[in-house]
Amino acid sequence: MQDLTADERKAINSLQRLADRWPDSLWLFSASGSLCVMRKGKDGEHVLTGDGPGGGVDPDYLVDTIEGISNDGGDW
Repeated sequence: MQDLTADERKAINSLQRLADRWPDSLWLFSASGSLCVMRKGKDGEHVLTGDGPGGGVDPDYLVDTIEGISNDGGDW
């Protein structure tokens, strides 16, 4: 693990506390650098626009966008 500043450790701890009380009805989606709060569907699933590889996340389920946290939905 990397060495962290006190502010970095506080930020991570704050996110962990948020995760501990995060509602099951919401999930986070990173879309081209935008951190999006999404609502899950009625069965608790991530709602997509279509079936198979052509379907993406349904933007109708967007609740809010969080500004100020750099993010990337890419792969390692």
